[in-house]
Amino acid sequence: LSAQDALVAVMVAVSAADEQMRTSELVAITRIVGHLPVFGAYDADRIRTVSQTVFDLFEEEDGLDALFGLIRDGLPERLRETAYALACDVVAADGKLLDMELRMLEEVREQLCIDRLHAAAIEWGARVRHLKP
Repeated sequence: LSAQDALVAVMVAVSAADEQMRTSELVAITRIVGHLPVFGAYDADRIRTVSQTVFDLFEEEDGLDALFGLIRDGLPERLRETAYALACDVVAADGKLLDMELRMLEEVREQLCIDRLHAAAIEWGARVRHLKP
């Protein structure tokens, strides 16, 4: 996976953690890919391919470990907090924090070695960005 593919894979993984991807989460992923500088030269058509890879790995016995191996291999260390921030934004997009999504965020945090204090700040930022009136 390229660095951008790895970022997309993280977003798809947290969205699909509860075994369904909500429209709001898909819109959030598409919006993020369309607007953030890290995706400037990224072919948005790759989202479908990367998503299918994530879904296929979720079906395998050790697929989650394999997925995180691919993500770590493709993602430079400097983009790990970015990946966590994007994952938090996708989870917060539908206004519902489900247990499976929260467990997947915890897994992302652990697998990408995100400092707990940094993670708390990232989570807070996502929460306040997605508050509803």
